[in-house]
Amino acid sequence: MSKRKSGLNVHGILLLDKRLGVSSNKALQEVRRLFNANKAGHTGSLDPLATGLLPLCFGEATKVSALMLDDNKRYQVVVQLGVMTDTGDAEGEVIKTAEVPDISNNELMHCLQQFTGEIDQVPPMYSALKHNGKKLYELAREGVSIERKARRINIFDLKLLESSLSGVEKTNQLILEVFCSKGTYIRSLAEDIGDALGSCGTVLALRRLEAGIFNIVQAKTIEQFTAMTAQELQNSLIAIDKPLLAYPSVQLSEQQTVAIKYGQSVQLDAGLIEGTVRLYNDDVFLGLGEMLLDGKIAPKRLFNMGNH
Repeated sequence: MSKRKSGLNVHGILLLDKRLGVSSNKALQEVRRLFNANKAGHTGSLDPLATGLLPLCFGEATKVSALMLDDNKRYQVVVQLGVMTDTGDAEGEVIKTAEVPDISNNELMHCLQQFTGEIDQVPPMYSALKHNGKKLYELAREGVSIERKARRINIFDLKLLESSLSGVEKTNQLILEVFCSKGTYIRSLAEDIGDALGSCGTVLALRRLEAGIFNIVQAKTIEQFTAMTAQELQNSLIAIDKPLLAYPSVQLSEQQTVAIKYGQSVQLDAGLIEGTVRLYNDDVFLGLGEMLLDGKIAPKRLFNMGNH
């Protein structure tokens, strides 16, 4: 997340189709400059090698970015079998090569089925996870390898789109579509699939297609945003409450709204609603509240768009 003191108070979510070869932070800064926005952040970074959907949050929308990190994701990935790199993708140094055995389509489908559902996955060294306060990729660049514990993830769907494991034009590549839970590392998945097929593997190309309720078809490139007028850019922003629609909504009166804004709980006959709720005063989104056991709603995370 980054801040500017001399910029504008822009609030909302923007869907960027990140291009190849730039970091998520650089992509964010490019778009932020177009808006001259004071405050911005992204939700779930994409490696420079990866392209596709990168939701960007501006202003008060940065308060929901942490919730969006929990969203399920969908990717299209090209896996190169027979090669393994230190980073798990084509940007790294090759550390292993192996023959790719003849694999029938039935054997391939059986292998992919083993990686569908809840599985345990060991995160890669080249990741932003921390060990004693230091990111793993920083340790990896120093030549240090730390034992990582396997984590439970969920691969909801794993589709084989294309394979070239046989024939005259054999390139030992798989094109897969992966629908997965948070915390899934596609690079680790590619390595594990390569190993299960009796060889090794690495990510050759990766594109994010979905993140939560958002889809790549809704996103635009930096070139498209750059060509927009200031008003068109403003119109491209998605309302802050859009990714929160799974939570029930509650309408507050003017008096209740004032109390909530002062951090007070308010009594509300909300029926059987439990847990987190969206709070509104007419059409104005106020933030998130928490239904308490005594029938009251307590403020949980409020938003202040001000006059902008």
